[in-house]
Amino acid sequence: MLLIHCPYCEEDRSELEFRWAGEAHIARPENIAAISDEEFAEYFFLRNNEKGLTYERWRHIHGCGRFFNAARDTVSDRFLMTYKAGLPKQPVPESGASEKTVETYEATEGDAR
Repeated sequence: MLLIHCPYCEEDRSELEFRWAGEAHIARPENIAAISDEEFAEYFFLRNNEKGLTYERWRHIHGCGRFFNAARDTVSDRFLMTYKAGLPKQPVPESGASEKTVETYEATEGDAR
């Protein structure tokens, strides 16, 4: 089970208390009525889905109920940091996303970590 830090409650809680809410820091069109159908489709439906470091929105649904942003490594599924919604994209500390091979269950079987 993952522990996720809520920046509002200021504590680590079980992943079961949270819901993923999509990619963070998406630039919204200023006048959405003036954009083309193709531009709207790109804004509304298309996301980067990059391997490695990604910025996401999460909601603490079984806690404070608030949205926050998280920097997460999609390779290791590790949360590198969380921060309050509305803040600009935060730099990840140097110990951030790694390019190491992800340990699988098979590789750690019998290891009581």
